[in-house]
Amino acid sequence: MDLTEEDGLFGALSGWSREPESGVRKLVKTYRFSNFVEAIQFANDVKDISEKENHHPSLLIEWGRVTVSWWTHTAGGLRRNDYIMAAKTDLVYAG
Repeated sequence: MDLTEEDGLFGALSGWSREPESGVRKLVKTYRFSNFVEAIQFANDVKDISEKENHHPSLLIEWGRVTVSWWTHTAGGLRRNDYIMAAKTDLVYAG
């Protein structure tokens, strides 16, 4: 994927950031909830789409929020599928 395509995919997302961590670029977004139970339910819903696609994010679950990080472990960075999964995560959140 070239930078033009990557920028186009990133531009289609809302509220996501591209953040480096230990030399690896990741897509990161924090979702807000009114309590811990809603946060856990969302994390479980993300688990379901992750299992279906066999592509798994990092999930940080806290009271009232879940931070989701997507990247392709085997490629050591971002690929097209990470952007697709970020969009699917937004759809899960939207209900």
